[in-house]
Amino acid sequence: MAAPKKRKIVKAIKERPSVCHFCANNKVVLDYKDPALLRRFVSSYYKIAPRKRSGLCALHQRKLANAIKQARIAGIMPFIAR
Repeated sequence: MAAPKKRKIVKAIKERPSVCHFCANNKVVLDYKDPALLRRFVSSYYKIAPRKRSGLCALHQRKLANAIKQARIAGIMPFIAR
């Protein structure tokens, strides 16, 4: 007799809207000097959120990553959480 196979438990991931935040709001400029906006797209450890979680299109994800990196260099955002 073969042992019964165990089933893997898959956690449900909260679905995000498939529309890019910046495309939907017709926001053209993504500025590194706006830490409140950039903070929405980083984790509690200040890691940049992936596209799957942030819900951004590829163009805005690249611009967002560059803006976050510029803000970190300028001292507006921290590199790590304290």
